[in-house]
Amino acid sequence: MLRVILAEDHNIVRNGIRMLLEADSGIHISGEATNGLEVLNLLDQGTKADVILADINMPVMDGIMLLRELNNRTATLPVLFLSMIDNEKYVAQAFSEGASGYLFKNVSADELMFALRHVSAGGRYICSELSLTLLEKLLKDPYPSKNISDTPIDFSEREFEILHLIAEGMTNQEISEKLFISKRTVEGHRQSLLEKTGSRNTATLIRFAIMNRLIS
Repeated sequence: MLRVILAEDHNIVRNGIRMLLEADSGIHISGEATNGLEVLNLLDQGTKADVILADINMPVMDGIMLLRELNNRTATLPVLFLSMIDNEKYVAQAFSEGASGYLFKNVSADELMFALRHVSAGGRYICSELSLTLLEKLLKDPYPSKNISDTPIDFSEREFEILHLIAEGMTNQEISEKLFISKRTVEGHRQSLLEKTGSRNTATLIRFAIMNRLIS
């Protein structure tokens, strides 16, 4: 049985999602919340869950703030966002903060069920519509000249190591635990990578690294 905490501040939307999920005998809604703070309270009160399905825009504590709070806990849960926002900035920020998946609210029931099971098993997922949008943009401009660096950038060995871990989708907390360094140190290296490559965010950093064959 897949246990899900559902976080959505609009009652009608939340009720509709709950009814959709409960139609699947393999899914159980173990808790409901209207914001990130209520999700944390549910967990503190002992509510068991395998995945958190949440909106990004919520009052009091939004989805990104919820991710940050969960990253500070020893036992984190995969968070799958179900959102109306299709801005790449929000998508990139969600994954850079540790999200396991990102879906649009017009996603089909079958894709929603698949995504929940996929992220609960440790995978990462973006909905098919978003994947196609990103692919179309890449096909239109596969090798933008602004991303190609003619001057070699002096990365330290540690920066290269962290760059590869970022590309694998690891959060700052996960990187710090893997490399046995503090989270603050990881954040410092991440910021250095952004500054050296002139990248605005993690998504453009990874794009820069791929275009310059720093990662494959």
